[in-house]
Amino acid sequence: MKTLHLEKHGLRGLAIAESFLQNSKKSILAGLVTTSDFIIDGFIFGRSTVGGDDATDTILSMYTKLNRSDINFILISGIVISLYNIVDIKKISQKTELPVIGVTYNDSDSIQDAIKHHFPNSYNSKIDQYSKLDSRKEITLHTSYNLYIRNEGCTVLEAKQLLDKLTLQGSFPEPLRIAQLLAKTLLRSKF
Repeated sequence: MKTLHLEKHGLRGLAIAESFLQNSKKSILAGLVTTSDFIIDGFIFGRSTVGGDDATDTILSMYTKLNRSDINFILISGIVISLYNIVDIKKISQKTELPVIGVTYNDSDSIQDAIKHHFPNSYNSKIDQYSKLDSRKEITLHTSYNLYIRNEGCTVLEAKQLLDKLTLQGSFPEPLRIAQLLAKTLLRSKF
């Protein structure tokens, strides 16, 4: 398992965000390889099923296709993406041997009720997947905004220090903000 060397200026990571339309069958995931001092060093794209169970495997495939040994961490915007496609950050961390941080921006206490609503005949497996995730931790960034994180392969303090380093303003770490813009742009352009 690689450790976060937060003192390193060129600490390189993969930031992943997604975008989808509810009437679409697939969402677009955009991955951005960037250093902690904001040098963009690559892109990767993937698709996951809206309402499906393939987001974790899609993210692992994106990482593998990059074929890069210099990535030191993975950031993911959201753990429940693409209409309840649940990301297993433990599996991603184990398979990649990297620290993985899942970032969310809002409290979502009623997610199990929402899953039951959207999947009335098949909600048990999704709720089981969700309940296997560690609980979220609320952190306050140096910008005074709060985030909720799930972390694997690093401590909460290391995750907070990394996110502070990557957040220029507001609550969105810059690599995730750019990855989100890429995903939305690709979705709108219908590539």
